[in-house]
Amino acid sequence: MAKKKRKLTARERSEKKRRSRELMTIFIHGKMKRIRRPPQIEGLDVDEFIRHNADPIWLHQNEMWEYMAENEQTSEPITNKSDEDPF
Repeated sequence: MAKKKRKLTARERSEKKRRSRELMTIFIHGKMKRIRRPPQIEGLDVDEFIRHNADPIWLHQNEMWEYMAENEQTSEPITNKSDEDPF
């Protein structure tokens, strides 16, 4: 008769959950390897989060000019109201 599989203890279950949150399994040369997951903010990749939420001043201060070009194309043009006669 086959041996019964034992249940995991609470500590082993919590360690298994922690490992699955921190690591992911990929295949390299036909073998399974566990590597650290890439960092995420609110479920988005860090670069994607920056693209969606950063303003042009912050991008310029952190020398991320490649993302500024994307933001300029998507933003609406600013209208200048000083050309109109206030009287």
